[in-house]
Amino acid sequence: MLMRTYADLHIHSRYARACSPQLSPERIDLWCRIKGVGLVSTGDFTHPKWLAELQEKLEPAEPGLYRLKQQYRLTDPRFKPKAEVNVRFICGTEVACIYKHGDATRRVHHCLYAPSLEVVAKINGELTRLGKNLKADGRPILGLSSKDLLKLILETDERSVLIPAHAWTPWFAIFGSKSGYDSIEECFEELTPHIFAIETGLSSDPAMNWQLSALDSVALVSHSDAHSLPNLGREADIFEGSELSYDNFMNAIRHASPKAVAAGEDKNLPLRLAGTIEFFPDEGRYHYDGHRECKVRLSPSESAEHKGICPVCKRPLTIGVLNRVNELSDRLVGTKPPGALPFTSLIELDKVIAQAQGGKGGATKVVE
Repeated sequence: MLMRTYADLHIHSRYARACSPQLSPERIDLWCRIKGVGLVSTGDFTHPKWLAELQEKLEPAEPGLYRLKQQYRLTDPRFKPKAEVNVRFICGTEVACIYKHGDATRRVHHCLYAPSLEVVAKINGELTRLGKNLKADGRPILGLSSKDLLKLILETDERSVLIPAHAWTPWFAIFGSKSGYDSIEECFEELTPHIFAIETGLSSDPAMNWQLSALDSVALVSHSDAHSLPNLGREADIFEGSELSYDNFMNAIRHASPKAVAAGEDKNLPLRLAGTIEFFPDEGRYHYDGHRECKVRLSPSESAEHKGICPVCKRPLTIGVLNRVNELSDRLVGTKPPGALPFTSLIELDKVIAQAQGGKGGATKVVE
């Protein structure tokens, strides 16, 4: 039986805006053991204080991976961690690129990965040299274009990786309706071959992304974007194989696009991406069109009936993920390209209990 690793490659620290103060390396390690997450992003590696904490509390494990030092390991009498899970950290972060391109303002978030903490320090040094403020937020806003950011990390170390984050989110994503692009090529131009994956985000799933034939050449990965400990692993990648390393994980993703899998490129890899764990996309915050303040949430057909105007405030609706996917798609709903990886959709247990008891969310007394 192949060894499986559940990986959550997009999380945050307590230094990121609107994130829990409980997000420390010790507690992230504990909750990953509780949930069975074997590989987790460090998150927020651009923040100087968080990087210093990572350097203090992590130690090298397999090549390019880290583990929590034994003296920092926690237990919690309320939970029984999965004893077989030895959590590994991979150097990862999310950054925001806000810039002008093609006569439009772009607001695009990206996940960055580096093969070591030493390379992280070099990337941070280059960003600081360019005058970027890395201290203000764990998810820094960089006045760099997506292409220039990719060029910077590749020039720092060619094994560095950029994966567009939550690719369909309206306000901050590569395909976002408010400030994104219509294709990967439009965003990255001649550097597009270096983009071998996109993160589908909580409001879309692989089946939705299969409606775009242009995405057959990239892997579809899924991560939690956790702002608190309980959300770790709510979406995850599933890897099979026992030869763990930074290079093997990234190579597994690189060869996990539908086209690559259909061609058999993943067959002899020491580690392969076998599928993903997903939210039901209609549970995602940005799946439908609407206005949160107006408490309006409309399907694409309902939006069309209102001519894209909010029935409450009479301003243009924020176009959500489902509508945007439909706009860019060139395939029918239900199309599955050859080589597409399987996925499993889950609902969080605390949300099921809360809704059954008439509560509004998982962090309510009815769940306790």
